[in-house]
Amino acid sequence: MGKPHPMELRERVVAFVEEGNTHRSAAAHFRVSIKFINDMIRLKRETGSLEPKPQGNGGWSKLGPYDDWARQRMAGQSDLTQEALTQALLAEHGIRVAVSSVGYWLHRLGLSHKKNSARS
Repeated sequence: MGKPHPMELRERVVAFVEEGNTHRSAAAHFRVSIKFINDMIRLKRETGSLEPKPQGNGGWSKLGPYDDWARQRMAGQSDLTQEALTQALLAEHGIRVAVSSVGYWLHRLGLSHKKNSARS
């Protein structure tokens, strides 16, 4: 994801259009897309500000509220597979997720248990 345009450019573009210039001429003058001009005008009208919106998902996870449940489950059964944990989530909490999502979740929690010769 790219960085947002600087505030100075945003302010200059909106001021240029508010002076009576068209969106097309503003886009040509500042060498930006017409969509950017339209978005800035809409943002100013709707919020009163030109601050960029936050990017990304903010770390929200469907499985986040069940972190403690997973830790307890893995502590009780350390050899539990990702597939079994996926099925348990569906049976106990009604949450349908992909096995790979459970793998990423366990890795994020530090609970992945990849087999290797050093552990054996």
